[in-house]
Amino acid sequence: MLTLDIFGFRALWSPYYFLVLAGLLIAYYLVVFKYYGRFKNGTPATMKQASNFTAFIIVLYLIKGSPVDLMGHITFYTHMIQMAVLYLVVPPLLIFGLPDWLWRSFLSLPVVNQVFRFLTKPLISLIMFNGIFSIYHIPLVFDVVKTNMWLHAGYTSILFVLAVNMWWPLINNLAEHQTLTGLKKIGYIFADGILITPACALIIFADAPMYSTFSDPNAWAQSLQLCVPTTTLSSLDLSGPETFSSMSLLHDQQLGGVIMKIIQEIVYGFFLAYTFFQWYRKEQSEEKSLNLSHSPQTVE
Repeated sequence: MLTLDIFGFRALWSPYYFLVLAGLLIAYYLVVFKYYGRFKNGTPATMKQASNFTAFIIVLYLIKGSPVDLMGHITFYTHMIQMAVLYLVVPPLLIFGLPDWLWRSFLSLPVVNQVFRFLTKPLISLIMFNGIFSIYHIPLVFDVVKTNMWLHAGYTSILFVLAVNMWWPLINNLAEHQTLTGLKKIGYIFADGILITPACALIIFADAPMYSTFSDPNAWAQSLQLCVPTTTLSSLDLSGPETFSSMSLLHDQQLGGVIMKIIQEIVYGFFLAYTFFQWYRKEQSEEKSLNLSHSPQTVE
């Protein structure tokens, strides 16, 4: 069984992608710690915000720039790990990582504000993300997108933006963007979990491999061109995913669906608890303030 080393350093570690993300991280630190005064109501970012954004960059590189990305073109289960982390873990880190004043500066742009408010309406954001996610996993769509660099980049980028929109009503801190409160947020999480289930079920309970890009050697080789230089790929004699994995194609596919569902349940469970305790603390704080306002005043 061959190892990934045969693809070379560039395919394994995406150095250009690393430099782009490193530049983005440096720009972030300059803006939130040095040039924040140039923005309306700008203040230095908190360490929590900086940590979240740093984690956003690190996880994004690990999932899209490290050997995990290459494995995502070789085995389906790794691809589904990518999908789960990219759309369920990374967007919250981005939302928590940007200070409120930076979000407001971005959203104050007229066209951006109108489009963003529409796309982050709870019902629309749920349907858009889960709908586009489910369409992506229709075999015909999946195989076309996975074998075309521009389609793949465009589709996954749109899906990431829709993932940010989906998370926004649930976890953003801007008072003017609070479209969900209290128990509605909990209902939103449950609805999100239900809507993503059909795509996972389709993959888990299929009785045969569904995707040519993991079962057909020619389509598989074509999909590898998205992350392996053509010159490197042409020098290799590869027959298919079985060159790197002993797992059957069907078991690989089923494992991918199960992993996606497990990660989704863990992430949504975490945010369900986060939302519940946030709502509980708010209720307790309001009740305490109400009791204080009705307490007898001491007259001197």
